[in-house]
Amino acid sequence: MDTLRATNRIIYIPGKNPKPPAEEHRRQLLRSLLRGVERADPAVAQAIEKQAECFTLIAWNPLYYQSYKPLDEDLPWIDALMKQIGPTKADVQEALSYRRKFAWLLYTIADLFHFLIALLPDPAVKSTVLETARYFSNEGGIGEQVRELLKAPLRRMFADGERILIISHSMGSVIAYDTLWELSHIEKNPERVDLFLTLGSPLGMRFTQERLRGVHEKGTQRYPHNIRHWTNIVSQGDLTALDPTLRDDYQAMLELGLVESITDVNGGIFNFFHNEKGLNVHRSYGYLVNPRVGEVIANWWKQGA
Repeated sequence: MDTLRATNRIIYIPGKNPKPPAEEHRRQLLRSLLRGVERADPAVAQAIEKQAECFTLIAWNPLYYQSYKPLDEDLPWIDALMKQIGPTKADVQEALSYRRKFAWLLYTIADLFHFLIALLPDPAVKSTVLETARYFSNEGGIGEQVRELLKAPLRRMFADGERILIISHSMGSVIAYDTLWELSHIEKNPERVDLFLTLGSPLGMRFTQERLRGVHEKGTQRYPHNIRHWTNIVSQGDLTALDPTLRDDYQAMLELGLVESITDVNGGIFNFFHNEKGLNVHRSYGYLVNPRVGEVIANWWKQGA
């Protein structure tokens, strides 16, 4: 199939924690994505909305946690997010606060010396490490089962010659990376994802990198072969994405000719999602409504027009 005429497909892999039932979650994620794209390019937002079936959610969380989170807990905050144009002055001050910078220093040290992770003050960051540890250990085959949820639609889309954008948030980026590695090296699938967009990703953390699929291989065998372009976006103050730049960590993929580009976007990106606990600079909805994220998606969509 002619790539220029291939159907655009967007696959979304969420981060950790229980989520709402899949269709409810998908609806709110797509709603957020459309808002972000609308802020960057209204015409593209309308085009995506008309082809809403192009948006696929990989709902791995119910399998992993055996539970759901009621949508009602987040819906008022998502509604408020849709109406907010950008971060407030207080949001910016909080994201750039010395408290967060000091926490970043602590977490960076803990990432170098893993025995210190248990002493970290932020339960959310510790939870992220523990959740990825369970995934990496493949307890009860859970890692394999989660990756298969992404492999199945990817195989179909590759076979149909479709043009694919993978958007992965937080731990979802780890799942996506491992899945792509396995499709490259275990299944020997020669097809490629057109754009791999990672949001708030822990793929820059040493703890994560030491456990990825392919880590013990050398040369081209170490990395996925099926990513054409990779864009990484991190909001200010997002401690889950401890190292906000991935190009330097995966430079070898460029040198080996495995990927055409790796682009980091982190300066001036603010996630202004709020809930009853205050500002949460890591939430997926807040990333998706950001016009910088919307711009990346809109540009990708137009390139396949």
